[in-house]
Amino acid sequence: MVKAIFNGSIIAESDQVKTVEGKVYFPPGAINRSLFKETDHMTFCDWKGTAIYYSVTVDGEIAENVSWTYRNPKPEAANIKEFVAFYPIVKIED
Repeated sequence: MVKAIFNGSIIAESDQVKTVEGKVYFPPGAINRSLFKETDHMTFCDWKGTAIYYSVTVDGEIAENVSWTYRNPKPEAANIKEFVAFYPIVKIED
C-alpha cells in the first residue's frame, strides 16, 4: 500500500497508484477529501493539459497548492484523469 503523508498524517493511501514522470498519482477515492481545499491555482502541461491544485491542512499546518489533478487531461494522459499527485513536502511511502 502506497501512502502520502503530510505533517505526520496519512492524507492518501492506495495500492492502485500510477507513476508518471517520477510523480506518484493516487486515485481520486484514495485521498482524505476533508483535508483538501481546491485553490484557484492552475498550470498547463503540453501533453497532460491543465492541472488544478489543492491545498492540504493537517492539524493547523497548511501546504498551499501542494497537490494537483487533471480533470480533463489530453488523450495521452487519460490514464491519470482525476488522479492526485503531490509536491515533495508530502512524503510518499510504500
